[in-house]
Amino acid sequence: MFAKHACLAVLLAGCAAASAEDCFQIHIVDEATGRGVPLVEVSTTDATRHWTDSAGVVAFYEPGLMNREVFFSIKSDGYEFPKDGFGFAGKRLKTIPGGRAELKIRRLNIAERLYRVTGGGIYRDSVLAGLSVPLREPVCNAQVLGCDSVQSARFRGRIYWFWGDTNWLGYPLGNFKTTGAASDLPEAGGLDPAVGIDLDYFLAENGFVKKTIPWKGTGPTWISGLVALGDGDDERLFAHYQDIESKGGSFRASAQGLAEFDAETQEFRKIAEFPLDGPFPSGAHALLHEDHGTPYVYFCDPFPLVRVEATPAALADLSRYEAYTCLEEGSRRGDGRLDRDTEGQVRWSWKRDTDVIRPQDQERFVRRDQWDRRDAKLTLRDFETDSVVVTHRGTVAFNAFRNRWIMIFCEIGGTSHLGEIWYAEAASLAGPWSKARKIVTHNRYSFYNPRHHPIFDAEGGREIYFEGTYTSSFSGNDEKTPRYDYNQVMYRLDLADPRLALPAPE
Repeated sequence: MFAKHACLAVLLAGCAAASAEDCFQIHIVDEATGRGVPLVEVSTTDATRHWTDSAGVVAFYEPGLMNREVFFSIKSDGYEFPKDGFGFAGKRLKTIPGGRAELKIRRLNIAERLYRVTGGGIYRDSVLAGLSVPLREPVCNAQVLGCDSVQSARFRGRIYWFWGDTNWLGYPLGNFKTTGAASDLPEAGGLDPAVGIDLDYFLAENGFVKKTIPWKGTGPTWISGLVALGDGDDERLFAHYQDIESKGGSFRASAQGLAEFDAETQEFRKIAEFPLDGPFPSGAHALLHEDHGTPYVYFCDPFPLVRVEATPAALADLSRYEAYTCLEEGSRRGDGRLDRDTEGQVRWSWKRDTDVIRPQDQERFVRRDQWDRRDAKLTLRDFETDSVVVTHRGTVAFNAFRNRWIMIFCEIGGTSHLGEIWYAEAASLAGPWSKARKIVTHNRYSFYNPRHHPIFDAEGGREIYFEGTYTSSFSGNDEKTPRYDYNQVMYRLDLADPRLALPAPE
């Protein structure tokens, strides 16, 4: 149920506007859907900049510019506003206090931007304007202003969420020991994922989020591969962890292993420590899938190249992890020893204590004439240009609507360094993966570590939801977008879109 919020008066006391009636509302909507578009920059000719909130609203109030005709430039990555005869993309509006203007923007992205999941001021302008909003905490939840890279899993009837480094409103240094929260399932009282997620953060005594990783390390502690095993009261939640140290401007693990989450204490505890030189699937997302009658946990990064039997004992034993690889069993990438059958053909299979092969390794083998390019299973190419798309991170899930395995992944070194999101599919979990289609783009801004949430799939899998970390980090752009920077933004993708009609994998 949407409701107006009593915090409106408090917010208005701290801003230039005296009341909601003083604001001029600018609503930017998707011309195809009529839905408000978040993250649209709206600026005046004197470079005063505003950004639409998660409802696509700017509550404009600027002394000296009210009750006047003001030109607003409008731009947003992946969207396009019509230009006038001089090439300016924007609109002249009469800024009447209490008035409202609706402007339509054309979406270039195949995916539709929905809302911001984390951070402060998610519905700031809507609240300032006195509008109804969906979230219980629309402007500041648990003193969190930024969250990096999400892991999520269904656990004991709720959705559990964990993030990396987290910005705090009380000090420039926040939580670096993994932030956690839970939310209700949509079918059990939670919000429709089309409108938002009400997060119940795990809190410390000061009202900020607590450290869900209680042990000390050399620096931050990050988790990955979050997975729930078992049923009912016996269900258990596990994750890989890495204690991180920074040297020379780069990050590396100083310790790693498996941890289990305790729902009572809202903290992880160590289950096993793993050697640093093993085939550890850091940064991956977990996928449960049965192969020939045996349940496995697959770790997708973004290709599902590492797996282990889906039992707590197997998860805790790195020697039982398998890699889907074309190397000889027991060998490492640097050895370059390819596994071939009696006819000399490169053979891909699941092997223990063996390195995975990355897309860049395949190209190295081609350059050394060690194999034919047709032996590669991990080369993704742009459906339109046939150029190679270098994958960074992402997720894989089976989709009932497409009747295929689908991948949502980030590209590294594309038209933005880490801001391009792609879609690909394969008939088999093992691939081959071949063609991909770009679905989200950014101009000198990052949107990394995307996470598809199959739990939110709708219309028989036709509509899927995914989020990623929107940040200036690694982008070469020093201009951080206020409130949005270093936070999670949710997108929706319609798999019936004809632009996603990819050819069958070769």
